[in-house]
Amino acid sequence: MAMMNIVFAQSYPDRPIVLVVPNPPGGLVDTSARLLSEPLTRVIGQPVVVDNKPGASGNTAYQYVAKAKPDGYTLLISYSGYHVGNPALMDKLPWDPIKDYSPIALLTVSTNVIAVHPSVPVNNLKEFISYAKANPGKLNYASQGNGSVSHIGTEMFKQTTGVDMVHVPYKGSGPAIQDVLAGQVQVFISTPPSLMQHIQSGKLKGLAVTGKNRHPGMPNVPTTAEAGLPSFQLESWVGLFAPAGTPAPVVAKLTESVKKSLALPEVKERADAAGVELRYQNPAATEALVKKELPYWNKVIKSANITLD
Repeated sequence: MAMMNIVFAQSYPDRPIVLVVPNPPGGLVDTSARLLSEPLTRVIGQPVVVDNKPGASGNTAYQYVAKAKPDGYTLLISYSGYHVGNPALMDKLPWDPIKDYSPIALLTVSTNVIAVHPSVPVNNLKEFISYAKANPGKLNYASQGNGSVSHIGTEMFKQTTGVDMVHVPYKGSGPAIQDVLAGQVQVFISTPPSLMQHIQSGKLKGLAVTGKNRHPGMPNVPTTAEAGLPSFQLESWVGLFAPAGTPAPVVAKLTESVKKSLALPEVKERADAAGVELRYQNPAATEALVKKELPYWNKVIKSANITLD
């Protein structure tokens, strides 16, 4: 069997590779897939095609790849909100986040930014936490929907700081942003593409970026560590996974090809323009990340009683 795997890997790939995306076109996950597909096509020598399969909070795509032949031709572009969030949000998940997939690589991460309406009388994160504690339940926060990263992430923030805010769920970033800009909801923790222009124009106050580094589009907004809250970080990640049982030589060829693709200067330029940070990690580091985040997200989701309803 091992000899067959080696022979198979030597001829791999000899036809197009499909990247299955659990989201519709646009947004962090689809953008990450398209950042990878063009350079990977050149590096690996076969067409790499993006196939969007949204639906059922990501489960349509995850189940499809879990049941696909483990031959390296059907791969999953995985999103942290689904990969480590869904197992805690859903009782009867039709896929297992560890057993059903072989990690290939971490691809990208996207930080989040804590933004508030100008009517909130604060100028920095410490002042905001003090104000929120002095006014429990008076501030409303927006999310992109129940069980979304913006929902779970703000509950993480509440648990970390001890503040009490009221959740107002929306169907996506668009309607949430409109109400935050109007001051009907005062707080929104979301990714830079949806908030950046409003912070730059002064329509919203950017209090902190929740990643390890400042965002190039908002250089004056400090990180949470710089703002005095190093215990709170919230990054959304996107990774590449194959069905479990994919031959080790195929995984090795894929991860090396992904590493080369993401290292190309033009790919970094495109990622910077899209507000996405490239962060390659090998299969072992990617698996370790999943195993680290699963219990953490489970704890936050269960203790905050977050459901998809």
